[in-house]
Amino acid sequence: METSEDIKAMVRDKYATIANQSKTMNAASCCGATGCGEGVDYTIFSENYSKLDGYVADADLGLGCGIPTQYARIKKGDTVLDLGSGAGNDCFVARTLAGESGKIIGVDMTEAMIDKARENAEKLNFNNVEFRLGEIEKLPLSANRVDVVLSNCVLNLVPDKQKAFAEILRVLKPGGHFSISDVVTSGPLPESTRKVAELYAGCVSGAIQEADYLGIIAKTGFVNVRVEKKKQIEIPEEILAQYMDAGALAELRASGAGIFSITVYGEKASEACCAPGCCN
Repeated sequence: METSEDIKAMVRDKYATIANQSKTMNAASCCGATGCGEGVDYTIFSENYSKLDGYVADADLGLGCGIPTQYARIKKGDTVLDLGSGAGNDCFVARTLAGESGKIIGVDMTEAMIDKARENAEKLNFNNVEFRLGEIEKLPLSANRVDVVLSNCVLNLVPDKQKAFAEILRVLKPGGHFSISDVVTSGPLPESTRKVAELYAGCVSGAIQEADYLGIIAKTGFVNVRVEKKKQIEIPEEILAQYMDAGALAELRASGAGIFSITVYGEKASEACCAPGCCN
């Protein structure tokens, strides 16, 4: 049985490899998994950032499943934290929104990603963007430090999601908020389908039911939580047919289950809570 440390080591090793790949290679899936065949468009998760202000092509590895800055309500002068910041894509977009008076902090547990992000920031002479090596379950920041937390297709890979959201609550200032894009499941997804999905799009690994995901957020103590965007992930039937027989495909169609990318917004209460959950 895999432990939390085993999962982290696997993710760290995978993303160290991804850091040195091109966006084209990584677009084979949101997590840079190997493609399943020739002549098929595998970019089913990632969104097009290229027209956004602050977009930096060298920082876009095609790893996301949404655009969390779109719903983050970032203001000039804000301190913004990006969890699982990769090569810096969302950080650089956030910097444009926060302006020169803002502060952008990216945290990633993979040294190769931190190195790549710092290299990108240095090329651009950005002096208000920094990248720190660390884990989401134990963030290298003091409490009540940031105005906005972002994350893009990363928290589903974190073994202890309750602890991750507790850390987000800790580092946010009272009245601060998060905007997080992630992958969730809905309905009784057949095990055979999950296995195929994980081969096809690695970010499905670690995904949990949407209701459970939102339940963790509520239990942590966040308020005004809402799903801002939801998109079903469609795996082409010709791909499924390579790994599933007719019976398994019929089981999938009848199940009503699905895989979704969602962007969730939530706030830390302006007044301190006595305990997790008491602000609800």
